[in-house]
Amino acid sequence: MGALRFILNDDDVEITEIGATTTLLDYLRLTRRLRGSKEGCAEGDCGACTVLVGRLRGGELAYETVNACICFIGMLHGTHVVTIEHLSPANGPLHPVQQAMVDLHGSQCGFCTPGIVMSLYGLWMRNPRPTVPQIEIALQGNLCRCTGYAPIVKAGLAMSSYGDVAADPLVAHREAMLARIRGLQDGQTVDIGVGKNRIIVPATVDELARIYAETPTGTLVSGATDVGLWVTKFMRDIGPMIYIGHLDELHAIREAEGELVLGAAVTYSEATGAIERHFPQLGELWMRIGGGQVRNAGTIGANIANGSPIGDTPPPFIALGAHIILRKGNERREVRLRDFFIAYGKQDRQPGEFVEQVRIPYLPAGEKLACYKVTKRKDEDISALCGAFRVFVNDDGNVGMIRIAFGGMAATPKRAVAVEEALIGRPWTTTTIEAAIPAFATDYQPLTDMRASAEYRLLAAQNLLRRFHLETTGSAERLSKAVA
Repeated sequence: MGALRFILNDDDVEITEIGATTTLLDYLRLTRRLRGSKEGCAEGDCGACTVLVGRLRGGELAYETVNACICFIGMLHGTHVVTIEHLSPANGPLHPVQQAMVDLHGSQCGFCTPGIVMSLYGLWMRNPRPTVPQIEIALQGNLCRCTGYAPIVKAGLAMSSYGDVAADPLVAHREAMLARIRGLQDGQTVDIGVGKNRIIVPATVDELARIYAETPTGTLVSGATDVGLWVTKFMRDIGPMIYIGHLDELHAIREAEGELVLGAAVTYSEATGAIERHFPQLGELWMRIGGGQVRNAGTIGANIANGSPIGDTPPPFIALGAHIILRKGNERREVRLRDFFIAYGKQDRQPGEFVEQVRIPYLPAGEKLACYKVTKRKDEDISALCGAFRVFVNDDGNVGMIRIAFGGMAATPKRAVAVEEALIGRPWTTTTIEAAIPAFATDYQPLTDMRASAEYRLLAAQNLLRRFHLETTGSAERLSKAVA
């Protein structure tokens, strides 16, 4: 029923039959012979395959960087895909971003360069005169194997001296492209292929609820930052694939009285503003969730729904007392996030039921919150462990309330209940903290894996509690001044 329809550079594409696991990168390189985008990691880590994807958001056309290696063709209905080949005409002048890279020696071996150019291009359209920190953030998801970041950053600073962003075709002809994309969308559900190659793009959330209730063995896909690796690394079939990342209702962000309400398909990038306004303590964590390409695609709901023990959002959301809304057909139920995770790979979610909303209470006045992510490298790395801490210290100096939650320490994201019990009602002092430290061994028996040993994880968790105590009492600042 229907067809997948999108625009590739300046060409209209209509597909009625394609594998559910066909990635955009394979389609570009093998079918369309557009080989500027490279496969480096096939897991959304290196950025060599970076392209821009333009989508309608609130009636406007927004372009974002995406990793083509883990983006499925079924996710592109009603979009505009822009590859490196579209930046300058054949035998014509280079694009300003490309020319800046050439003149400032930003390209060395050249393998990663197309993806780097596309990331800088996306930044240039949003911010023609970026600062060095803004350029570094834009390049978080691009690994330069030749370690040539200094000239790349210089090229980013010089981009606008080579041309006016207003003259760029994606900006100058934005209204025309907007009209073309609107013409692709007829408000009907797309349902093509059969069996493992079936791809479904529901027209509405109600249609999604009906289809998923009827097809509970289907795989829900929003950003594919995790599901993409099921395919590229584990060769799994995901069909029937049900794509949900285009549904406006699931992108709703409501800053309500008392809580922040996020639709399940809200991406990390979309949520950034609301998170910074209401939970500034999570700002550093938020900018360390993948690179820009991952934050543009990955969604809050999927980070919770897949139940990974090392997902970045569950620990702070559990500490904040978040709830989720689960939907099956027309029925909805509310579940505390801490209760959603049952065991490794098992969540409190029935067949045909999906996460529709995440509801996060604001931090009450007088309470303190922190979240710490421990990784082997600072940017774009999966957590060895992630700890969230929330405390209220009453006027007597005693702990009136405390919540501690960790990812990477157990088979699921989990509260440190024994540690909390050892702290509650006691003075918020170093003596109390040290007395509670042994309780970590009751709450957690972490595993040893490629990211960290069990002993390291347990010690790091204990030290993070010490750090949180020092920071909330001002001791960390005093110690820092004393050392200086």
